[in-house]
Amino acid sequence: MVTRHFFDKELEELHLELIKMGSLVEESIDNTILALKKQDVELAKKIIKNDDVVDDMERKIEKICLNLIARQQPLAKDLRSISTALKIITDMERIADHSADIAEITIRMSNMKYIKPLIDIPKMADMAKQMVNQAIDAYVKQDVKLAQTVCDSDDGVDDLFSKIILELINIMKNNPDTVEQATEFMFIAKYLERMADHATNIGEWVVFNVTGEHEHLTRPINRAAAMDFLMNDKK
Repeated sequence: MVTRHFFDKELEELHLELIKMGSLVEESIDNTILALKKQDVELAKKIIKNDDVVDDMERKIEKICLNLIARQQPLAKDLRSISTALKIITDMERIADHSADIAEITIRMSNMKYIKPLIDIPKMADMAKQMVNQAIDAYVKQDVKLAQTVCDSDDGVDDLFSKIILELINIMKNNPDTVEQATEFMFIAKYLERMADHATNIGEWVVFNVTGEHEHLTRPINRAAAMDFLMNDKK
């Protein structure tokens, strides 16, 4: 009983650290779009710097997980929960990486007049942020239904992605001078779409944690409208 008490206490610490990391990731998404809208170079630099904080949290949580496995000899269900946490922090770290990627683009475009109003891109960011929030909540609550909601939300992000790409292609066709900036916006849309994919991964791992089965719960996105090199995620 004493051993189980300490295990539950450390598992609760793990959940709290995951929530903290999730909050940092959500904040990074918010700040990324704010910096892009305002062409705020200083905020963009802060986002890039804060990516290191998320990396540190990933290592901290990883250490907690490994200590739980090594010292507490968890049962099968508990081991699945810890393994799921290790998968989740990898996806959250990737989301923060993509925020930093967008911040770097923001710095490059800081002195440019944007070729289009930022409407759908902030919508994509808000949806991705909500997906991250719900995915972490689903893990803590072990809520399969909420995890499925996260996965279902990915369709809306994919639809916006396709809409943005097609719009940017049309802009480039009509005005070749916009190619450089339009390409940058394509990368931004790609990174946001990948953020949503990582949130979906978290949702799928939550379902695995509860049911013991890991399945892909979203439809594949039709990326035919985009340039192939944009879709090759190097992260």
